[in-house]
Amino acid sequence: MPKKKSYKMKQNSMIKIKSKKAKRLGRGIGSGKGKTAGRGTKGQKSRSGYNLPRRFEGGQTPLVQRLPKVKGFRSRNIKPQIVKLSEVEKNFKAGERVDRKTLLDKGLIKNSNLPIKILADKKPEKKYIFREVKLSRKILEFTKAPAKKSAVLKK
Repeated sequence: MPKKKSYKMKQNSMIKIKSKKAKRLGRGIGSGKGKTAGRGTKGQKSRSGYNLPRRFEGGQTPLVQRLPKVKGFRSRNIKPQIVKLSEVEKNFKAGERVDRKTLLDKGLIKNSNLPIKILADKKPEKKYIFREVKLSRKILEFTKAPAKKSAVLKK
């Protein structure tokens, strides 16, 4: 039977890690980093206390100031795909379910991943079942239902 290994730490079996000491700067010519201590002669970078911002370009007009100032901003909010109630009435029968899949199948929306909102451009004539769709306030007023993502429209 093979001998079991001992995992105890022993002074003679430890690995020696050699660490190099940092070179002392400005300690005479013989040290290799004497006099200017590797900073070069003269200039702002050679002086003590040198610390410039990363964006500093040596007195040249900074890039941020050279670029034109653009007005406004682009909203990060995802805008919903809008479907008019009149389009829904043309393509759906009374009591039919209106959701992502059916709207995509009938070609009223292009992308099923974006949110969908149905806007009231006229008074509804038929009754529908809405699922996975946001409804405008006007549609919700017609239904007299609380503002939810799904609601049933009544005639």
